[in-house]
Amino acid sequence: MKSGFVTFVGRPNAGKSTLINQILGTKVSIVSDKPQTTRLRVMGVLHGETSQIVFVDTPGIHKPVTQLGERLNETARAALNDVDVVCLVIDASAPIGRGDRLIAEGLPPGSVVVVTKCDQANRDMVLQQLVEASAFEAEEYFPVSGVTGEGVEALIDYLESRMTEGPAYFPPDQVTDLPEPWFVAELVREQLLSMFRDELPYSIATRITEWDWPRIRCEILVERDSQKGMVIGRKGEVLKEVGIATRKQLANNGEGVHLELHVKVEKDWQRRRESLDRLLDFHEPD
Repeated sequence: MKSGFVTFVGRPNAGKSTLINQILGTKVSIVSDKPQTTRLRVMGVLHGETSQIVFVDTPGIHKPVTQLGERLNETARAALNDVDVVCLVIDASAPIGRGDRLIAEGLPPGSVVVVTKCDQANRDMVLQQLVEASAFEAEEYFPVSGVTGEGVEALIDYLESRMTEGPAYFPPDQVTDLPEPWFVAELVREQLLSMFRDELPYSIATRITEWDWPRIRCEILVERDSQKGMVIGRKGEVLKEVGIATRKQLANNGEGVHLELHVKVEKDWQRRRESLDRLLDFHEPD
């Protein structure tokens, strides 16, 4: 058995979560077109016949303006330690910027550059990204698409070659370390992210407060009273739509699942450490 850990790091919205979901062939991380969608360090497990690769999805590293931003950066940088390979994920459709360069400066030797979203860029753009990224002096470079799967097989083969002899860290039927209640809360937040623009998505947090399958109670936190009405929607239409879309992603399309959604105002939760501890540290719901 060959096994090991691979961390994906990069700027917000670089495509890390989409790529990991493509590699695993199943959804372990929520995705959206909003930066800072990923707030948790999530592990996804790829089981091979004689190998096991544990992929670590991380929040995008950025210039923080709140306690939440600082916590996300701490989570991402902590995931660089004690892993076998670090992959810097770069968006093929956006210019390489100062943020990419700062992240690259902190990478350990033997790191890999993955240029993703190649389905959104033409060949010349991808080549230009690879040329510019060559300044990072990475061990290898891979152009891929997390949407179409282009180039993913070559990336997996290479990462498997970097694994060393070791144990299976997860049983064969486990694909993530994210507890199911947390995953459901993330699915609810994903639906809300898809429905709102401007600053509201960043003021939304979700957590499961009751878990007695098939009965689930999910609390949606916002920072201001004015946001509460927006999230509920006229006659509760937004919550109804979110609940239907979330249940469809559960086993058997959520048949028989009773998902209660409640909206609560917790003023400035992004700036309060006690709130972040409760929302970002794994725990069991009541």
